[in-house]
Amino acid sequence: MKNTIAALIAGLFATAAFAQTPAPATTSPTVKAEAKADAKSAKAEVKSEAHETKKAVKEQAKETKADAKQAKDTVKAEAKDAKAEAKHASAKAAHKTKEVAKEGKDATVAAVTPAPTAAAK
Repeated sequence: MKNTIAALIAGLFATAAFAQTPAPATTSPTVKAEAKADAKSAKAEVKSEAHETKKAVKEQAKETKADAKQAKDTVKAEAKDAKAEAKHASAKAAHKTKEVAKEGKDATVAAVTPAPTAAAK
């Protein structure tokens, strides 16, 4: 039993001595400066990439807006043409109706008015 207790105590001392070894040396200032420079360049790269992406999105939005305006103008022109065609067709139908009515009136007048006879001479 004495051997077991002595072994445990020796193990505790060994772990305590190992745990108290000096900490590794801190990083040198040059390593810190390099890390800072790397971080700064990475940040600048991300920033420039974000700027380019933003510019591309704005361009695409501008193109989309122009396409939408062109489509709107095309639809307006087509609607205007359709309206003009409908107006022309309506005017043509009205003119034809007037001609038919005039012919019908002429026929009615001719039917009501007796034809001149030879006795009236």
